[in-house]
Formats: sequence, structure tokens, C-alpha cells
Amino acid sequence: MIILLLAAAADAAADPVQPDEVVITASRIPGTKDETAASVDVIDQQTLARLDVPLVYDVLRLVPSTSVAASGPAGTFTQVRIRGAEANHTLLFIDGIEANDLSFGDEPRFELLNADLASRVEVVRGPQSALWGSQAIGGVVAVTGATAETNSYHASAEAGSFGFARAMTSGSLVDGDLHLSGAVGWQRATGIDVSGTGGDRDGYHNLSARALASWTLSPDVTLGLNGFSLNGYSQFDGNDPVTFAPSQDLSTRFGMAAGRAWAAFGSGNQGLSGSLAASLFDTRNHNLFKGEETSSASGTRRTVSADARYGFATGTVKHEFVAAANYENESFSTFDKVFGINSRDQRRIHEALTGEWKADVRGLTADVALRHDFFSRFNDATTLRASLIAPIGSGFSVAGSYGEGISPPTFTELYGFFPGSFIGNPKLKPETSRGYEASVRYHHGPLAASLTGYRQRLHDEIVGNADFTTSLNAPGISHRSGVEVEATWSLAEALRVSANYSYLDATQPNDAGQQIREIRRPKHSGAIAIDGSVHRFSYGGSLAYVGTRTDTDFNVFPTTTVGLRAYWLAGARVAYALGDRVQLFVRGSNLLNQHYQDVLGDHVEGRGVYAGLTLASAGHKR
Repeated sequence: MIILLLAAAADAAADPVQPDEVVITASRIPGTKDETAASVDVIDQQTLARLDVPLVYDVLRLVPSTSVAASGPAGTFTQVRIRGAEANHTLLFIDGIEANDLSFGDEPRFELLNADLASRVEVVRGPQSALWGSQAIGGVVAVTGATAETNSYHASAEAGSFGFARAMTSGSLVDGDLHLSGAVGWQRATGIDVSGTGGDRDGYHNLSARALASWTLSPDVTLGLNGFSLNGYSQFDGNDPVTFAPSQDLSTRFGMAAGRAWAAFGSGNQGLSGSLAASLFDTRNHNLFKGEETSSASGTRRTVSADARYGFATGTVKHEFVAAANYENESFSTFDKVFGINSRDQRRIHEALTGEWKADVRGLTADVALRHDFFSRFNDATTLRASLIAPIGSGFSVAGSYGEGISPPTFTELYGFFPGSFIGNPKLKPETSRGYEASVRYHHGPLAASLTGYRQRLHDEIVGNADFTTSLNAPGISHRSGVEVEATWSLAEALRVSANYSYLDATQPNDAGQQIREIRRPKHSGAIAIDGSVHRFSYGGSLAYVGTRTDTDFNVFPTTTVGLRAYWLAGARVAYALGDRVQLFVRGSNLLNQHYQDVLGDHVEGRGVYAGLTLASAGHKR
């Protein structure tokens, strides 16, 4: 189900849904959209280029039931919650490497994700732990860069409001069986005063890079290396680490790097195929006060995985089986210079076995996945996912799925220590989730639409205690349920329009056992996106609505819950091609100049205007 705006390449047919496009993350067996029962959105290369937002999280605002909470202007800490789940319940893959930050609560660092390095963003909503393991309770986000298909290059530069500037370059080289591609992106801004009190500006800068090399030994054997590096610096307002008085002299320096070696064999849906991969992921966070480091945290994840896939047919039924094994070795350490607390090294091992069966007969597709996780510090767990999609005629189909999720406590929740404010709880249990969804879908010609309802139940949710000095497993059950409505319409290349609306009811039990509304999750949200091209002009625009939410006010004791106002966030880009290689463009952000807060007390930029140019080889897809 892909109802987010999907812009095809300039010479593609006018079909917004593109049912033959392969989706990767909704199953360990890649399949087309029309045979995928899970709720999936794909933002492809053309859409990313036409919207041209600097950071990936701004595109995620257009995905149904996806709440984005930025703690200030661009570059500051940003959380993404899918279908009301927690921020660390979103599992992030970057070019096939698990990229949740071990040193920062196992959360994806979306404020680091430079959109200039991405050629595709895929979002799967709902519990996916039976396929991908821990953290995949709310859903999975997979970000990939361009692969080397032809010799090409691309470069762009932009500058504008709030001292913002960015530049990027990418290229690919194909020499026989050797394919190379890579990209480097840089951004910075002087920013605004996050507190809104007229203090100093809080800016940021980041530098990102990715690379891929693959070598085809034979038609059925390919070897590859890929990796990425994300580094950033961000200023923010908070508290003096010694006196705890309010301060505007805080900043953080963070970085993550990863590399992966892999081999793939076999091809097609019939016969035997598979892969073997090993990856190393390293992340570090340094907190600074007046430019001097006060504390740091680091984490490392070593992963080895293997899978084998076998496809065959029995009569009119096509079968595919996958067996997969996964090994993870994770380590974590912290160091506080202010209070002289020594490094607290912790380590845990996680192994898993996964099996998946998929069958297709005359358009009816069934999929069942089962996974068993072996945890070195928790009880083992088994998760299940089952789905079915069936055509019912006249362009209509129905789909349903059941999924389970699991999320072990983060290293910070277990062992974190912040003097005077937080002490970890090593007795925590993993969170578990069960949920189901059902949808009715329609696709005929240029029109596609869907209606989806879902319900999830979270057990043993990890929450803060009454004064937020430690974490505990909440008694009772946290509820998440909602409705998603999506539609897409296309008029050749001149105009493509998509719209969605989401209703979310997300609650958790309080100390009295009553269900209370979860913070930073709007009940009502939606988005409209358009794009297209006419002659030398190309254009893209979006309008996202975020309804009222609540947040916690930590500036009073006891803490209280306060409301956050609804807002509309509009952006647009128009480009003019001077020829086959050069393009000039102007872009606007927050065009309605909305004064809003995603996080209480943290203000964001107002209206921004930017201009730039791109230079590309004639055959480059962007």
C-alpha cells in the first residue's frame, strides 16, 4: 500500500501506485506492492529530488501515523513515533545496516540523516519483530543510497535563511563487473534561539558520507562492501551540569560510522539463493558545556547474519521459504568528567533464528514469519507475523495482518547514570507488543485509495517513575489504535497529488490504573503532497497538519501535562533546467510562518527561503 506521493522518472507512465515496484522491508522475501499486505510507504529518488528537504525526517512528516518531534530548529535531537509507539520502537536501517544509536537510548538519530545521501526511503508500519527483531514495534524505516548503474555524477549547493547552507556531491562508476558509488553531504545553520527568550542562536553543522562497492563474480555471485559516516554538532539550551541552573552554553558533538561486507548468491524467485553479511556499527556522543566536554557515551554493535531462500511451484501455487540466522554483540560505556564517574562498560549478546513462508496463487498472497530470539540478559522470546492480501475484483482488494514486537530495555534505561537526575534500573523486563490491522484498497488507472484500521497492545511499557529519577515497567497495558485514509491521483507528468489522514488513540496506564493520553502524539494528522514537471520546470510541494498534542512540563514540581497547539507546515520547491546538466531552484520552508513547538519550550524556525543550483551528468536520475 503505497499512497504517499510517488513520482516516477520523467519518462515513466502516469501510474502513481507503480504496483510492480519492489518493496524490501515488508518481508524478508522482496515482493511487489500489490502482493504486500503490510502498510508500506516508499519515497523514491524522484520524489526526494522534487521535494528536496535537507533532512530525512521532514519527508517522514508526510507518512501516515508518523509523528515527528524536533526539539528545536534543524539539527537538534528529533524523535519519530510510528502509530503511537515510542521513539526507540522504530528500527532504522541505513544501506542494510541497523543504525539505532546504542549510546543514546537505542533511538534512531534522524536529525543526522542528510536527505542528499538518500535515493529511497521505505517505511513499514506496525510490529515487525518476527522479521527484523528488537525495536521493530512501531515499524521499520529503511534508507538507501543510489547504486551504481551507469557512470554519472551529481552536485548541488544551496544557501538561505537562518544562516543555512548545504552542498553535496555524488557519483558512480561502472567498469565491467565492478560497480562503485558514493556521496558526501554537508550542512550548517546559525539557527535561532531555541528558548524563544532572545538569547543566543542555536546552530548546527553536519558532515555525512556513504560508499558502496560491488563485484559480480558470476551471474549468480556478487561480493560487496558498503558503509556510511554521520557526524554532527548541535547547540542547545538546558541546565548547567554542576549547578543545574538554566544555561544556553550547552552543545553536543556526535558521530556514527558503520561498515558492512556481504556476499549474495542465486537470483530470481525459483531455486536456491541467499546471502552472508558482517557489519560493524560504532556511535559516540559527547556533551559539552562552554566548549568543554562534561560527559560522553559510546556504543558498538557487531553483527553477523546469513539467510537462505528457496522458491518453487506446486501447480498454480508459488512458494518461497526463507531461513535466517543473526548474531549481535553489543557494548556500551559512559563517562562523566564533572562528577568523576568512571566508565561503566556493559555488554550483551543477542542471537536469533527466523523462518518465513510466502505463497501466491492467482493474486492471493499469504505470508507467515516466525522468529526466536536468544538474549544473554533476558528471557528468550518468540514472535509471529502473519498476513494475507486478496483481490476481490473491480480494482478492489482486502488485506489483513497480525504482528508481534519486542523491545529490550536500552543500555541507558538499564545502566545509565546522570548525577542528581537519573539512575538506571537493571531489573527491567523487555517490552512486548501485539497488534493487527485490516484494510480495503482500490487501484484503477490513475487513482489509488485505501482505508486501514489497526489496534496494538503494549505490555510492560518502560516509563519513568514519579520523579523521573529511574525507569520501571508500568503495570497494565498501553493501548494504540487508529485509522488511516490515503489517496493518490496522477495526471501524467504534469501533476501528481496524494493526501492522507490519520486518527490515533494512544494511551498508557497511570499509577491509579487509568488510561491517560501519551505525550507528543497527535490524535489527528494528515498531509497533502504534489509534484510534477512541465517542459523545463519541475516542482514539488507539501502541506502537513499536526493536531493538538500534550507534553510534560519539567520546569515545575510535581511535573504537569500541558497542551501543544496544532499547526500546518508547508514547503515547496520550483526548479528550472538551463539545459541537460544545470538546474536553478528556489525552495521555501514553513511557508505559513507557523510558530509551533514539537517539544515544550523548544522553538523552531519560522518561514525560510533558499536558492541554489545543481549540476549533473545527462543521464543522472536526480
